[in-house]
Amino acid sequence: MHALNVITLLLIIVGGLNWLLVGLFQFDLVAAIFGGQDAMLARIVYVLVGLSALWQLMPLFKSFNRDEAVAQRH
Repeated sequence: MHALNVITLLLIIVGGLNWLLVGLFQFDLVAAIFGGQDAMLARIVYVLVGLSALWQLMPLFKSFNRDEAVAQRH
């Protein structure tokens, strides 16, 4: 489970950096590497990043339930 959390977090970071490049320079690194936005490999990466974001919602909501977010503010 820990390894999956690390992998999904890394994918979210990659996705966030890609969006930063898109926003600042209109350059989609994932599309450039994998042959365009419509290329199958690029679409797989986009789907994996999105699924990773969904997966990371679970630890986020668990931290709210355990009051970890409140404890870290103090």
